[in-house]
Amino acid sequence: MELALLAVWCFLVALGGGLVGLVLGNLRLPVVLLVASSPAAGAGANIAISAVAAATAAVAHIRAGRINWRLFWWMAPPSILGAVAGGYLSGVLPERTLLLAIAAVLLSSGIGMLRSGERPPRRRGTEDEEHPGLDIPVAVASGAAIGLLGGIVGLILGSLRMPALLRLVGEVPFRAVGTNVAIGFFVGVAGALGHLPNAAPDVTPILVGGAASIPGALLGSRLTGRLSERQLIHAIGVVLLIAGASMVVEAIVR
Repeated sequence: MELALLAVWCFLVALGGGLVGLVLGNLRLPVVLLVASSPAAGAGANIAISAVAAATAAVAHIRAGRINWRLFWWMAPPSILGAVAGGYLSGVLPERTLLLAIAAVLLSSGIGMLRSGERPPRRRGTEDEEHPGLDIPVAVASGAAIGLLGGIVGLILGSLRMPALLRLVGEVPFRAVGTNVAIGFFVGVAGALGHLPNAAPDVTPILVGGAASIPGALLGSRLTGRLSERQLIHAIGVVLLIAGASMVVEAIVR
């Protein structure tokens, strides 16, 4: 029964995540922990499932041409290095305070997305430009900072990277979705490997959750192209609000 619940929940989380370019590991984690042998093994399994979902969605976004590879290569390495550094700092900084701060940013960003309406997030390029004039230094700095925070609290934090891509870096929504999930895959792999010295991730949740996440991520990423830019921005806003609220709950129960 618990494995069936895990499969259904992983499918739904991957569906929503694939649609808006997020992995949403924080929404999946409580159900993964129900079937895990220990919290550490469950956290590692959750990150591994996130990597599977991100890889699946990234493939669909690559085929649809929704990844800015120039931005990816600037932002992915500092994100990974930041996640590794955050792993070393884990336990040194108060996680509850960090989670509440991240939740505040997510809630604020979600409200901003929903209010944007006819005013889409600031950007320096258009949807048809192959290499828009993005703020690359901000992409590098935000990637490293978000990776660091994610490493400390054990999350990929694509939900925090998305508003940075849209509002700070200036990427268009459709390419931000694909680029974010592609970066999330590599951060997820790095995070899963980082958990190996502490506790090997449980195999069963990875197999069940990963298998259920693949069709969900594929379907969600295909639905991305059917939304208008305004609809996509609003969908991202709703998911950010849900992610922020769930992070508040996680901070309270920790």
